[in-house]
Amino acid sequence: MEKKFMPSINLYPKKDAPADMGDPAAWAERCSALGCDRLYVRDMSETDEGHAEVLDEIRRLCSHVAVPVVGGGAIHRMEDVKKLLYAGCLQVVLDFSVPQQAALLEEVSLKFGRDKIFVGVDSPADLSQAREAIRTYAAEVFLFHGAGVKEAALLSPLPVTAFLPEVSLDKLIEVLSFSNVGGLSGALINDNIENLGAIKQLCRENGIPVRQQQAAYAWEDFKKGPDGLVPVIVQDVKTDAVLMLAYMNQEAYERTVESGRMYYFSRSRQSLWLKGESSGHFQYVHQLKADCDQDTILAKVTQVGSACHTGAYSCFFNEIQNRSEKQNSHNPLRVFEEVSSVIEDRKRHPKEGSYTNYLFDKGLDKILKKLGEEATEIVIAAKNPNPNEVKYEIADFLYHMMVLMAQRGISWEEITEELAKR
Repeated sequence: MEKKFMPSINLYPKKDAPADMGDPAAWAERCSALGCDRLYVRDMSETDEGHAEVLDEIRRLCSHVAVPVVGGGAIHRMEDVKKLLYAGCLQVVLDFSVPQQAALLEEVSLKFGRDKIFVGVDSPADLSQAREAIRTYAAEVFLFHGAGVKEAALLSPLPVTAFLPEVSLDKLIEVLSFSNVGGLSGALINDNIENLGAIKQLCRENGIPVRQQQAAYAWEDFKKGPDGLVPVIVQDVKTDAVLMLAYMNQEAYERTVESGRMYYFSRSRQSLWLKGESSGHFQYVHQLKADCDQDTILAKVTQVGSACHTGAYSCFFNEIQNRSEKQNSHNPLRVFEEVSSVIEDRKRHPKEGSYTNYLFDKGLDKILKKLGEEATEIVIAAKNPNPNEVKYEIADFLYHMMVLMAQRGISWEEITEELAKR
């Protein structure tokens, strides 16, 4: 069993956040780039308003990392578990020291699958009492306090992730050598995140299996150009749009494979280049492929923000020739995004006589009224024999829905992410 290293962070509503707390998403990005295996985020909110604010932060954090996120904290009902999963968390932690959360285990496990559930316990004694429920309804166990980790590992029917305080490297190796310890979290990992690569190397030297990003092809396997570089075509994994063309040298290739973020070699600057380092528009790797001649790499990525330095979504926007009468028929999501971008532009730059600006000027109530009317029109059209009427009414409804999305600051990317989780 590969041992996993999981930094943890407590998330607060802005008014309750510690004064020295930086940007959680930036910190999570850093942990992800340094080779952590997953992240634990804990909602520390105490009100419904604060809970909604923290969920937004979790959603933002999840979109910025290339590793799974585990969520926990303010869980009072099954709806809270659903919201964490829909925010982007791969799994959730039910804390058995909180009766409300312990009571949810069976229902949540049956609803979302046991693979989504961690059970958190404070001690081996607590683990022993809940052993059968854990075996039946959960995937892993959190031991929130490091004391008793050996006993917990022997008692647990499932892998145990232990929250450890600062300990010596010898103690760390000893804990990880227990066969049923699945990983470590807590202060030990947070305080040593910059040295995580060295810790993993120490584990390997002691025969402890840890996750290591590897590639099927070494740099030597590629055919390089006269300059020693390999071109990389970058494609958005969600829309299939071609975003940019760049180049890699050996260091860029190896860092990309290891970190999960796209690195390139800048031919103009003659230096290594982490995409997004200055703009924040990082590219997270989903898949790397070589072509038939192994002289070109295709990278499928999650693009944060825009790919082009001009601010455009893609670098390929200067049309040379278009011999197709059908625009974007191959990619419905791009059609939605382009219509949405026009609506967003109207919002930022009002145009006299624009119906879209009329709706924005009238405000949310007018937009909602029109949306309701268009929904009713779909129902009426569906009762008629001509299916084209349904098509036209659905298009009208989608337009008004996109106006609402622009009004409330919601993107198609967020909508498709939500649908993909269901």
